Amino acid sequence: MKPDIRYLPDHPEHRALIHSLFVELFQSERSADVHSMREAERYVGTAPAAALLAVADHARAIAPDLCELAAARGSSDTKGGMAIGSLFSRVRDAVTDRMISAERSYRATLLGQRHGLDLVRSLRQVALAADDASLAMFCDGWIAQRTPLVEAVAARLSWFAANPDRAMASAREGVGEPSSGSRQGLRARTAETT
Repeated sequence: MKPDIRYLPDHPEHRALIHSLFVELFQSERSADVHSMREAERYVGTAPAAALLAVADHARAIAPDLCELAAARGSSDTKGGMAIGSLFSRVRDAVTDRMISAERSYRATLLGQRHGLDLVRSLRQVALAADDASLAMFCDGWIAQRTPLVEAVAARLSWFAANPDRAMASAREGVGEPSSGSRQGLRARTAETT
């Protein structure tokens, strides 16, 4: 989806809020990519892997459009949000995932994905209030694409009920077969087994 990045209305009262939401959205999208990919690698060969991979792929694919939209609105300082997202990802990988079950780690990733949906819904409302039709339309498209992907991740929670021993394993142990390390390899191995 290539957005119309033009931004003609001038609503300074909304500018700071839009900037703040963009920074948070970059953090959220970085996490959606990294955590969904990491979880998909843990579940390769299982039903949850394909749903997680779809969210990671969407987050990565939409990133260039998001950068253009932010820059057109004076929010080109998106590196801060991405850096925060990367920091949170490293902390989660190094500390948190060592202490929680695979099922809880999966739900934490799903929680982050749902946070992203709410964030874009908020950004859409601010865009409408600021008469920024192109940003609102981008948000509408993003929501339409991401919502079914996140719902698919939520639907895969049933896998844990059917596999309680694997659900209670450490998140760091992983539950699927080792992946080849690349998105394409993971996608191919997931397609073979789901």
